[in-house]
Amino acid sequence: MTATSPLAEPNATDDLARYIDHTLLAPEASRADILRLCKEAAEHHFKSVCVNPVWVETAKKALLGTGVLTCTVVGFPLGTHNTDVKVFEARGATMDGAEEVDMVINIASARALDKDALVSDISAVAEVVHAEDSLLKVIIETSLLSDAEKILACEAAVEAGADFVKTSTGFNGGGASASDVALMRQTVGPDLGVKASGGVRTREKALEMIAAGATRIGTSSGIAIVTGGASTASY
Repeated sequence: MTATSPLAEPNATDDLARYIDHTLLAPEASRADILRLCKEAAEHHFKSVCVNPVWVETAKKALLGTGVLTCTVVGFPLGTHNTDVKVFEARGATMDGAEEVDMVINIASARALDKDALVSDISAVAEVVHAEDSLLKVIIETSLLSDAEKILACEAAVEAGADFVKTSTGFNGGGASASDVALMRQTVGPDLGVKASGGVRTREKALEMIAAGATRIGTSSGIAIVTGGASTASY
């Protein structure tokens, strides 16, 4: 699988909206919060909603007929689950209806420059995700890695058959930067998706990320981004 090609000059609100994964990963989020998230995503024509695995079925049902995808997270937010746990979690999520899965790598493997371990971890999850015709995004947690480690993690994601690389969970400090997005784009080439997430809360910041090479924006500030309003979100 390959990522959708980036839109040209996403200045129109509808174009920009299609970059956005409307995100709510707070552990205290309620069913009412998830339903509101889905309603907002449908109203603004966002690309997806991104929710914790427990809410995948709820989101999938709420989004039927809207054209908005259901996305979830695996090995989140630390990436320290054993691979077989990530696989089990990913299989359950796709069976529940997740069309996209964002997994966190084993960050210690990246820090150790252990590319083989990263490829093994990612490819096992990719296999079960792709078996359900879903997409896999690989979170490398840029704030915890050097440039050399970021490059290695992105190379591992490509080799393992991922569909996207993603900057951050938003839970481990730091967040997306244009320089990291550009480095990731340079490493993975033109065909893989690059998702900028963590701290993207304004239209200007979103456009900066897209100019740097992002094809998706993960944010809880999607409405502010497309309307130009103020955001109080933290992701």
